[in-house]
Amino acid sequence: MTRHLVLIALVAVTLVAAGPATGRAAPDFAGMQVQPYEPPKPAPGFALPDLGGRTVRLADLRGKVVLLFFWATW
Repeated sequence: MTRHLVLIALVAVTLVAAGPATGRAAPDFAGMQVQPYEPPKPAPGFALPDLGGRTVRLADLRGKVVLLFFWATW
């Protein structure tokens, strides 16, 4: 019982010390010269021929690891 009361008191003190979460300004990422994390976007659907000439669509490979190599000669 005493442990629970101490834990509740500790949580309450932490919340009061942290202050209200509203009214805070957003971080100035440009001023800190950092880029915020943006979750990756899904790859667009496309289809390409495999070595045997059959068409393979990205949607057909859902749930599998897909590694793409793009190269060119100039």
